[in-house]
Amino acid sequence: MSTESSVAVPSLPITDEVRAALTIARRGCDELLIEDEFAQKLARSAQTGKPLRIKLGLDPTAPDIHIGHTVVLNKMRQLQDLGHTVIFLIGDFTSLIGDPSGRNQTRPPLTREQIEANAKTYFEQAALVLDREKTEIRYNSEWSMPLGADGMIKLASRYTVARMLERDDFTKRFQGGVPISIHEFLYPLMQGYDSVALQSDLELGGTDQKFNLLVGRELQKQYGQEPQCILTMPLLEGLDGVDKMSKSKNNYVGISEKPSDMFGKLMSISDTLMWRYFELLSFRSLEEIADFKRQTQAGRNPRELKVLLAQEIVARFHSQADAQRALEDFNHRARGGVPDNIPEIALRGAPLPIGQLLKQAGLVPSTSEALRNIEQSGVKIDGTTITDKGLKLEAGVYVVQVGKRRFARVTLHA
Repeated sequence: MSTESSVAVPSLPITDEVRAALTIARRGCDELLIEDEFAQKLARSAQTGKPLRIKLGLDPTAPDIHIGHTVVLNKMRQLQDLGHTVIFLIGDFTSLIGDPSGRNQTRPPLTREQIEANAKTYFEQAALVLDREKTEIRYNSEWSMPLGADGMIKLASRYTVARMLERDDFTKRFQGGVPISIHEFLYPLMQGYDSVALQSDLELGGTDQKFNLLVGRELQKQYGQEPQCILTMPLLEGLDGVDKMSKSKNNYVGISEKPSDMFGKLMSISDTLMWRYFELLSFRSLEEIADFKRQTQAGRNPRELKVLLAQEIVARFHSQADAQRALEDFNHRARGGVPDNIPEIALRGAPLPIGQLLKQAGLVPSTSEALRNIEQSGVKIDGTTITDKGLKLEAGVYVVQVGKRRFARVTLHA
């Protein structure tokens, strides 16, 4: 979609308060479109005392979210703390269509049962970042279902196929002869119609959502509304610092993970990636983060700052006490020790093959994964590295470790 010029809006003075709000909005963002318009919206809000309506739509495509998903939630919370109304929109209707954004093939739509099951836990997890009491929760089936066939046809008449094919992923699929189903064109239309229904002033999304957000802006104009501004946030790199955070790539930190696991994963990131995580995940001020950088340049150990980052994130999704215990466990393991509160597992069947023991203790998902860890010298029993894949364990009590963070005290009976 081509870049548009700013529309004429009544000009209000830009105060220091508005400039400060703009600084918060721009922090870590990829794009803010159109910034002059958003500054005027902020100025009008400050003058009238009427908060802006800020929208984030998420399709409940999976029951759990990871900290990569919270990048845009953090931005919502920052704007919420400025006094604006944030709308957490659950795309229960659009999930039935399936979002094709960034995909080279049609994404299978979810069933109503899958959507309802996932939606149950979505906001509970998002509320760990957002202020629960000040968040407006909506479902886009509220206005999408009543449209019916007549309303859907009228909505579809407001956008052309040529404009749809300006979207990069559609263009590539069309040129490559990869099928595009008609229902996929409906997705950006329905997402755009959400902005009309909610009279959104600002919509947030990942960089992969830019086209859809611009559709909402265009539809608002056609429905006689002041068009929303758009703020896109970057996709957070995973623990490897290369690919975006993803469960499928196993480079993620789940927000429902145990504190010690979350802490350990965050401590594993590189010193360079740490600053990216500070910018996008931390609630510390940019001035404080800049001071941290100066301290490292002056000789402070980056590990000390990584500890602060890991503790902040663990405390956000668990508690300050959990964050402190996670640090103590991490330091204990770093010294070759065993965490204090490891799972106690009772098993029967001695003598039991090592692969079966690891699987039954819940330390690995399968015996093949157990054997792979043994091959890579990643399994210890009572502090000794195991290399024999054919080992059978007699009845007794064993402290078993897989990798750096998985421990269990196994009592094995005959």
